[in-house]
Formats: sequence, C-alpha cells, structure tokens
Amino acid sequence: MVTFVDRVTLHLRAGKGGNGCVSVRREKFKPLAGPDGGNGGHGGDVVLVADPQVTTLLSYHHSPHRTAGNGGFGMGDNRSGAAGEGLDLAVPVGTVVKDADGETLVDMIEPGMRFVVAPGGLGGLGNAALANPKRKAPGFALLGTPGWEGDVLLELKTVADVALVGYPSAGKSSLIAAISAARPKIADYPFTTLHPNLGVVQAGDVRFTVADVPGLIEGASEGKGLGLEFLRHVERCTALVHVLDCATLEPGRDPLSDLDVILAELAAYPVPEGQVPLRERPQLVALNKVDVPEAKDLADLVRPDLEARGFRVFEISTVSHEGLRPLTFALGDVVAQHRTARAAEPAPERIVIRPKGAQKDFTVRVEGGTYGNIYRILGEKPVRWVHQTDFQNEEAVGYLADRLEKLGVEDELFRSGATPGATVVIGEGDGIVFDWQPSIASAAELMTAPRGTDPRLLQRTRRTTSERREKYHESMDAKAEARAQLEAERLAGSGWEEDEA
Repeated sequence: MVTFVDRVTLHLRAGKGGNGCVSVRREKFKPLAGPDGGNGGHGGDVVLVADPQVTTLLSYHHSPHRTAGNGGFGMGDNRSGAAGEGLDLAVPVGTVVKDADGETLVDMIEPGMRFVVAPGGLGGLGNAALANPKRKAPGFALLGTPGWEGDVLLELKTVADVALVGYPSAGKSSLIAAISAARPKIADYPFTTLHPNLGVVQAGDVRFTVADVPGLIEGASEGKGLGLEFLRHVERCTALVHVLDCATLEPGRDPLSDLDVILAELAAYPVPEGQVPLRERPQLVALNKVDVPEAKDLADLVRPDLEARGFRVFEISTVSHEGLRPLTFALGDVVAQHRTARAAEPAPERIVIRPKGAQKDFTVRVEGGTYGNIYRILGEKPVRWVHQTDFQNEEAVGYLADRLEKLGVEDELFRSGATPGATVVIGEGDGIVFDWQPSIASAAELMTAPRGTDPRLLQRTRRTTSERREKYHESMDAKAEARAQLEAERLAGSGWEEDEA
C-alpha cells in the first residue's frame, strides 16, 4: 500500500465563466424601457496553497482530476450571475510546480504561499453593460470564456536543515528517532526506509529539522536502488551528515569505502542552477554503532584518516545515545551560521511592473496552405473575443468585427499581404476560420480624385446675395422657357388635328 508520494501529475480544469444576459426592462406605459441584462459570473480558480500540515502528495495520487466551479449566468433586472466556487489544493511546503513541458512555474517554499495554477474563465457582459450612446439597445450579450484546462506536475522537495545520508541499514532511521520525536520504521534489512522522514531537533537555542533519506548505494546517481529517486529531498538542506556503519559484516565494506561511494554519488547528482552542489556543502561524519566493541575499535582506526580529509567526526551510538549531544550541538552551530549569513544577504531586487506600452496585443502569422496562404491571428485579446462571441447572432458578429478593426487587425492583415476573400484563422489549431472581407475604415476609400489631390481639402466659399439672385433668375427663366415650349407644342398639336378633320 502506497503511503508516501512525492511526485504526481494533476489534471486541472478551472471554472467556465457564465454567459451574459440579453434582457429589456418593461415598465408600465414603457414596454421597451432599455436593456437590463446582467453580467455572467467569473469561473472559479484552482489555487495551490503551501500547508505545513501536509507532508505528502498521496491524496492527489489517488484523485488527480480536480475541477473548480463554473460561474452563473446573468439575469434580467441587472442581476449578475454568481461567481464560480474556487478550489484550494493544499500541498506540502517545498512543492515545485511545473507545466507539462517541465518548466518550473513556482516553488512553494513559504508556508501559506498561494499560487493560482488554473485561472477561471471571465464572465460575459450583459446587454446593459454593452449599451452606449451609439448602441442604446444591444440585442446581444457576450459569452463566458472557458477556464484554463491542462496538466501540471507537482514535485515535492523536502524543506529540511540537515540531511542524513549513507548506505542502507547504516542507522539513519535509528539516529533520527534518537535525536527527535520522529518514529520512522526501523528494521534489520536494507531499504527499510522507503520515503524521507522528518524530525525536529532542539540543540540549545537552535531548533532545526533533520531529514532521513532512503539509503544510497553505488550507482544511485544512475538509477540504482532508491537513492536517486529521493536525492531531490537533499537539495534544500544546509548540511549533510554521513552516517557510516562501523559494525557492518558485509565483505569489502568499511567506513572509508562507504564514504567514498556516497561522495561520488552526491557529486554526480545535478542540482538546480544557483544552488550549491551537494558535495560542496558543510558535511559531518557520524561513526555509528560504537556500542559494539569491534565497531569502537574500527572507529578509532579510521577517525584520523577522516579528520585528515577535513571532516568533523563524531562517534555515536543510537542505542546508548553516546555522542549524540555533541553531534546535535555541532549541527545547531552550522545551521545557525547559515541562517545568520542568509539574514545578512541583501534583500532581493524589488520587482517593478511597468505597462507594456506600445507592445502589440496580437500577431499575424502567414502559413502556406493547399489553396493559398492562411493568415493566423494570435493574441490573448482576439482569442478571448472569439470565445465571447455568439456566432448565431449577427449583431454579436458585427460587434466582434468592430473590436478587431479597432485593435488594428485589418491594417496588419493588409501589411501581411492579405486580399479580400483570404482565409483568416483566429487562434491556434482549428480556431475560428472565415473568409476575410475588409470593412471601409473611412470615407476617403470611396473618393476618386487625381493623384495627389483630396477633394475634402478644397476651399469652399459662401455665395453672395447677388450670386444667389442671379442663380434664382436663371432658374426662373429656364422654367418660363420650358413652359413656353410646352405651350407651343400643345398648339402645334391642336392645329394638326384640325387639318386632319
């Protein structure tokens, strides 16, 4: 039965935004008193919360699919839809969140830290919010956008001050049980420890945490045994304690050879950029099981060699508790010095968020197709606007066209070489496909004039009274002449009829 999980893939889906409402207020003697459709509610977010009370990702191993609530639909009488219920997921402190491509999104190293891993969709605006002096009674509303949906990888890296490393059955679990209140499983066979154990140690005024890591063997950095899988839990530790078994009965093993193997595996393990390599961190050596006479003699024999290599050596016994107090106080000093050095470091540079300025909200990518070029529009705004549009409503489609034109999409399509009737796609993948027909941006497109001239710039003068009188007399003379001509034709017609008679 699985009791500890430090790596899991979550399948998340944030809540969808609710649709806006199309409604018209009706009052007595006012059957059409104006739009009053409310906005849709926003979808719920999926939030990761670093909780010190959580020590494993086991619950997400059994239930990896998590979904937040959807937003409610808008209603008439300016009633907005309810916001979708958010989902808070508690994770252990020290959890690293990565996307599906393995890129690190956030490192949850502080208790209470919150990170919105899957933002919910936006609620659509109702027709009351879309009304303006030019569009007093919109017959459409915006749809809610879908929430984020995808996979994220959670990887737990234990946050501890000291890590106990060594061969299997070297006594690491017994040591952490002797110096703290932790009660790990202890047995006389290799790989008893299947997952890291944490214990809190009090050494004078210094309190620190100790992690018991599953045993390392030769080739652990290449995947042998359990060491490589759990070496990530050593990355955050300040100091390492090499627990060496002085009473081992295995042939070919002794404390010095065991230490060389462990150091080689630590040096082969890659740490993230910016961290101190495991091999270069403060290291102490604990010669364990000195309560056995033969082990005591072996410890006295190898101690000068270890000290000559620069290690601080402590002879201990987890059974009789011999040497445990000096070891814990030495670890407390190392941890205290590290904390003091970190406190003296300058504060991280303050993050200043500045406006994007003239940065474009979209791009046009030209792609070759079987029947000609395809012009793909990419950008947060155009894609969101498409999701918000009800394509069964012509007015809503027109509103989308106006928004895209104001954003400058048509000008960019012209610059990219698009012609009327070209295939345009908004968004990645299949997206929304349509045949582009450019709209008229201004009256200048309808004007025909010689090159270099603009009839709108010609000087216009007001007519004088004499000019208006002359124009009037000309029109009156033309009318009198027309009447005289009609009368002459009438008379001519009458005389022709008499002659026939």
